[in-house]
Amino acid sequence: MRKTIYLLSAVSLCGCVATAPAPPVPSSNTGGNQRVDPIPISLALEEIITAGVRQHLRNPIAAKFGTMLAGERSLNGRDETVVCGYVDDKGSPGGNEPFIGKIHPDAGNSFELVAINDASVSGACHMAGLALPELKPNS
Repeated sequence: MRKTIYLLSAVSLCGCVATAPAPPVPSSNTGGNQRVDPIPISLALEEIITAGVRQHLRNPIAAKFGTMLAGERSLNGRDETVVCGYVDDKGSPGGNEPFIGKIHPDAGNSFELVAINDASVSGACHMAGLALPELKPNS
């Protein structure tokens, strides 16, 4: 009976082994972890994003924004919010264009457009953990 109790105790403790979390993978060009912690986009954050992107469009008034994703991270000791999304600028061919931008809370929530309608946008968003849904081609 005693052996059975010892055996059950030993078996029940086998699942209690903790493993250390994997260290963040440093990026070759930034010196830190590129992944973000996803956050919901508030109305205030949406306003910062749309105003920042509109500054770079041919027809900012007609622009319509599609899916947008955001996340926070600290990179090289500086907090930033990374934003990925789609914008339909009626003044440019191709319709929906993917974009990626950054917002720096320590600089008055200034918006920095990193890239728009560039082949690198999808990969950069995916590396940050903000994979945008694929758009269906216009028929």
